[in-house]
Amino acid sequence: MNDNSEQPGIVTRRELATQPEMWERAMSLPDSEIGLLPRAGEKVLVIGCGTSYYIGDAYAYLRNDAGLGRTRAAIPSELTWVDDDEHIVVLSRSGTTADVVDIVERYGETNRITAILGDADTPLGRLCADRIVHLGFADETSIVQTRFATTALTALRASIGAAPASLASEARTALELPLPADPATLRHVVFLGHRSSVGLAQEAALKVRESAGFWTEAYPVWEYQHGPISCAGEGSLVWFLDEAPEVVVADVRATGAAVYANDLQAQSNLPLVHRLAVELAAIKGRNPDTPPFLNRSVLVTD
Repeated sequence: MNDNSEQPGIVTRRELATQPEMWERAMSLPDSEIGLLPRAGEKVLVIGCGTSYYIGDAYAYLRNDAGLGRTRAAIPSELTWVDDDEHIVVLSRSGTTADVVDIVERYGETNRITAILGDADTPLGRLCADRIVHLGFADETSIVQTRFATTALTALRASIGAAPASLASEARTALELPLPADPATLRHVVFLGHRSSVGLAQEAALKVRESAGFWTEAYPVWEYQHGPISCAGEGSLVWFLDEAPEVVVADVRATGAAVYANDLQAQSNLPLVHRLAVELAAIKGRNPDTPPFLNRSVLVTD
């Protein structure tokens, strides 16, 4: 009998299944931590790479749409300006990502900075010692992020009153739902979102790409007909994380692609996406716990 630790994907499967509990903990963070996050009226800049950037983008839309103050998300290497009055929120599971560390070192003297971390005993943890939202309970062994990212988004949503009590229950539903399609029949998966769910669509596509090395795309729902739909066809799955306008659905179905949507919030779809990614990885013979060419943190920057 094989030890579970030797089964490809066992770590990711175990971690993604804990998301309902992780989200509940995030919604119960003490005021001493949740109160560190931006307050109404502050300008906010969220800094992150990869998954962290997409989570920051979703939060930025939610905060802007709630009228709480100008909010934007940026990738450190693409950042061109920072206002002195922007509250910088850095998001990093590892606490070691080099270009995020560089941002904190560069702007720590001029800007208020808060870090959301999975590990506080790190360079970012030491730089932001008195302003850390520590989500160590949601840290992961797997290289591919699942529960840490969604738990960070839950904490951010809770800080602006946008984390409904039903969120964790929806995550449990996502862990029980049938997969949207038989993974063995797929050649292509597209995720579509609107406003705050566009970043989550990008994150969903990234999860499938990282875990399974699979062809995935992500777009705002109203952009999909402006070119990308030409790649859809037999073997494509087009997954609406948010609204599914009838005119877009009809055009997608006309290509021969399968259409999927459910009644869950966009964030609550992510555990279901994670499950699909793991199954696609198994079919492709990849281990989503340790995908090729990926590390928990990019430590070197130019």
